[in-house]
Amino acid sequence: MGARELGGRRVAPYMREHLKDLPPAALNLLLSVGDHQQLHADDACIYGVFADLVYRLEGLTDELGLLHFVATEKLLLTGRRDGLHSIEAVRQSLRSGQSPKSHTALLESILMQVTSGVEEKSEALSDELDIIEERLIVDLTDDIPKRLAKARRLTVRLHRLLSTQRSVIARFEQNVWRTTGKAHDLKTSHVSQRLDWLDHEMVALRDRAHLLQEEVSLRMTDQTNRNLQLLTIVTTVFLPAGVISSIFGMNVGGLPLEHDRSGFIVTMLLLVGASGLVFWILKRLGMLRR
Repeated sequence: MGARELGGRRVAPYMREHLKDLPPAALNLLLSVGDHQQLHADDACIYGVFADLVYRLEGLTDELGLLHFVATEKLLLTGRRDGLHSIEAVRQSLRSGQSPKSHTALLESILMQVTSGVEEKSEALSDELDIIEERLIVDLTDDIPKRLAKARRLTVRLHRLLSTQRSVIARFEQNVWRTTGKAHDLKTSHVSQRLDWLDHEMVALRDRAHLLQEEVSLRMTDQTNRNLQLLTIVTTVFLPAGVISSIFGMNVGGLPLEHDRSGFIVTMLLLVGASGLVFWILKRLGMLRR
C-alpha cells in the first residue's frame, strides 16, 4: 500500500476508523510524510520509519525512499511513496515459497533486505572506483571527475543512512525492555551487526573516493599549470615581435625604412630575429625543459 494512498483523503479516515486498536502515535507515523528514520515500541506494536534504496523497473537506483511500518501480533502495515528494494526482495522470497513465522519475522526480513540493497550498491561502488582508478593511472579523461563526484556523493549519502539506522536500532534496543508486548520479539542484533560492517565498508569507500578526488584535483591543477606555462612562454617569445610591429605601425613621420623597398623584408627579419633571440634565452635558462 503506497504512502500516497495512505495519505489520501478517503483512505486515512478509513484507516483511523478501522484501526482503532493501534496506538495513535503509530497510526499517525504510518500516515505521516516525515523523513526522519525512527523505530519505536510499546505494549501493542512496533512502528517506525526506515530509509531504503528505491527500486524501479530497470533495477536498483541511487535514490533513497522511506518505508513507514507498523507491526503487531496479527498484522504488518507498510506505507511508501516509491518502490523499495527491501519490499521487492521480500515479495520475491514470498513468491518462491518462503513463509515467515510471524509478522515480526517478516519485518526482520524487510530490515535485512534494506542492508542487502546497500551491500549490493557498495559492491557496485567499489567496482566503479576500481575502474576510475585504473583509468586515472593511464590518463585523466573528461568523464572521470563527474563519475568520481557522483560516486563520492552516493557514499556520503549511504554512510549517513547507515549511521542513522545504527543509532535508531541502538536506541530501540535500549528502550525495548520497558515494554511487555509479545510483538517485541524483534531480533535486531544481526541487523545491527550487519549495519556496523556495512558502515565500515562505506566509510572506507568514502575515504577512497576522497583520495581519488584529491588526485584528480592535483592532476587538473598540474595540467592547468602546464597550460599556463606554455601560454606564458608563447607570450614571452612573441612579445619583442609585438613591440617592433607596434613601433612600425605608428602613423607618424620619420619612421625608418618607410621609403625603402626592402623595408618589409628587413622588418620581418627583425621580428623573427627578436623572437628567436628570446626563444634562445629561455632555452638557455632551462625554462623550456620544465
